[in-house]
Amino acid sequence: MFIEKDLQQIQERGSDATVVEEQVHYFVNGFPFLHLSKAATVGDGIIRLSDAQIELVIKAFDKSSADGEVALLKFVPASGAATRMFKSLFSFLQEDKKDKSVDEFFARLTEFAFYEDLKASMASDGIDISSADEKTTVSYFLLNKGLGYGELPKGLLKFHNYDNRSRTPLEEHLVEGAHYANAGSNVQIHFTVSPEHRDKFEKLVVEVLPTYQSEFGVKYMVSFSEQKSSTDTIAVNMDNSPYREKDGGLLFRPAGHGALLENLSQLDADIIFIKNIDNVVPDRIKGDTVTYKKALAGIVLEFQKRIFGYLDKLSAGADSSLFSELDTFFREELCVVPPATYDSWSDDQKKEYFVAKLDRPLRACGMVKNQGEPGGGPFWAENADGSSSLQIVESAQVDVDNEQQNGIFKNSTHFNPVDLVCAIKNKDGELYDLKKFRDPLTGFITYKSKDGKELKAQELPGLWNGSMANWNTLFVEVPLLTFNPVKTVNDLLREQHQ
Repeated sequence: MFIEKDLQQIQERGSDATVVEEQVHYFVNGFPFLHLSKAATVGDGIIRLSDAQIELVIKAFDKSSADGEVALLKFVPASGAATRMFKSLFSFLQEDKKDKSVDEFFARLTEFAFYEDLKASMASDGIDISSADEKTTVSYFLLNKGLGYGELPKGLLKFHNYDNRSRTPLEEHLVEGAHYANAGSNVQIHFTVSPEHRDKFEKLVVEVLPTYQSEFGVKYMVSFSEQKSSTDTIAVNMDNSPYREKDGGLLFRPAGHGALLENLSQLDADIIFIKNIDNVVPDRIKGDTVTYKKALAGIVLEFQKRIFGYLDKLSAGADSSLFSELDTFFREELCVVPPATYDSWSDDQKKEYFVAKLDRPLRACGMVKNQGEPGGGPFWAENADGSSSLQIVESAQVDVDNEQQNGIFKNSTHFNPVDLVCAIKNKDGELYDLKKFRDPLTGFITYKSKDGKELKAQELPGLWNGSMANWNTLFVEVPLLTFNPVKTVNDLLREQHQ
């Protein structure tokens, strides 16, 4: 399949031919569908916390973080470009296509946090924004002769206005971090960024850090990483033969957010908060976000303590009463149902099963009520070992042509807004090898084009889907107010962002 030149190219990217051949295999044979058992609902896979429970878990979390018992870190995927935010504006500028969203953009232009910057940029070239034609204004907004927003990542755009300044999403995450990722006044935040924008992120951090450190009385430790080229996947033609560039070389493409498992696995912290770059709100409504982030972290710490306790008991000696207690704990609280053959197992088999299920990374995932937003939903799903457990499932993983499976998928009451709190160390304080807990059979095949030719691309198992498929998982209901993503520029006009 590959010639000597191909093998050299693959090696230079930090991969190997076996991995790439496996990727081609998935193009040919496809990925198997996940088999859903039922939708996770409140009381059956999704935890709904009472006010009293929230108060208790937050109190425990605050004590642990204030005492420096746990190292906290906030992980923010921020490498995506903002191009899709401005799809309608680009159509207007390049193709003269104008829809209602473009009209709204101009009608409420002064309400955007970037308005003063845009006004100043145009004024520097002698253009008055109030009398300029619409295409001139859009060109100064999107293109590099002005603000260049059409080529910047979301993290660097002005999102929110305050009395004396405006903030980018990067700054909002710094502020959030001071409120819930604060361990003894130390705030660690890690952003994954694209190589072409890294210097801009670093420059902004240098500019704003003194202000926020002074305002919140904390010390920030901000770090960055880039998606590794070794995680890119090969592209193929429609007949599944390797797609070749004009120079004959193979084409590799970024493999989606699942590739960020490599970045996550290199971070050293006891508790890691994961949240997308564009899901931020102004200070006036940050309260729920802070409350539930702390609550999720408190639940993770509580369950981790119990899991480590059970591992100690198993290592000291196991009997039928401990197995019965563990079976109840798994079925009713960790939501893991053993294979149908469980009752026929020997004590040694049961011990091996429970140790394997306990000794793995742990995550708590916020779930909001389904409002028709796209994204992964909470389900009970069958695993390769015959057990069933909680999984975040995307539509591409479901056989929607199967009436029964499609019915289960449509019955989902909640979805995950990429709101996770993770614990990635074992009871001895050692980092887990996260790649051992991913499901390689939950990738995705997408259809793209390059140089006028159709091609097929492949995404790795999603970071919070297949890449965490074999983690212990808790689903916790969180308020809808904690989910306010910015998918289009006009989303910034919604009340939650004003």
